[in-house]
Amino acid sequence: LLENIPVSSTSFVARFGLPDKEKGLGLSTCACLLAGAKVDGEEDMVIRPYTPISTNEDKGTFDLLIKKYPDGKMSSYLSNLKPSSDPVVAFKHIPFNVKIQYPFKSSKNILMIAGGTGITPMIQALHALLGEEASSRTTEKVKLLYGSRTADDILGEDMINHWAATQSDVFSVTHVLSNEDDEALFEKRTDLKKGFINRELISESFPGPEEDVLIFVCGPPPLYNALCGPRDQKEVSGLLAEMGYNEEQVYKF
Repeated sequence: LLENIPVSSTSFVARFGLPDKEKGLGLSTCACLLAGAKVDGEEDMVIRPYTPISTNEDKGTFDLLIKKYPDGKMSSYLSNLKPSSDPVVAFKHIPFNVKIQYPFKSSKNILMIAGGTGITPMIQALHALLGEEASSRTTEKVKLLYGSRTADDILGEDMINHWAATQSDVFSVTHVLSNEDDEALFEKRTDLKKGFINRELISESFPGPEEDVLIFVCGPPPLYNALCGPRDQKEVSGLLAEMGYNEEQVYKF
């Protein structure tokens, strides 16, 4: 571990060093790593999946955006780590964790639906999509619907909002806040909505299933169950299926 960088009261970026300082991580876009650590009080190694928010252009390091949970064994362990040259976390990549590889199949419209830490593979995809030369870009519009509890809980907000401001011809975002009590915020910011990601928001934001579309989904189990069905099942169910989208259009990260 090289450093822990605070992002908010509930999240931080853990920056790890690579054995070769001249090389990048070399991980497939949107793929995750399995992080394993021996945590005090646990008989077995604690293992959790994380998708780096850095890119392969970063040499010698990679970054993980991590949300701290009061009862989270791995997040608590990582948040308490001090910089050290000793290997304190084991990382492994498995093929199952690559759902769709960049360059993504040609599609004019991409909808990203994320909840909480499910934003991390979307950040990877956005690095790739928005880094393309305009002349070679086949995707015309990318829309992100990002669910968080409160405005203070939005992970990666500065990066996301910067992309929305500087590449508004391609990318837009709506932050959907389930537990935000400050009503004045919703009056000040047009990119905020109160409640949950639902049929109305998707219909307002995105073309129907008869159009040239791809949908990426990542978040906690309740989000998968409500919108597209369990992560480990290719079949699409839930709201997106009711709206007519199919398994060739919906990818569960």
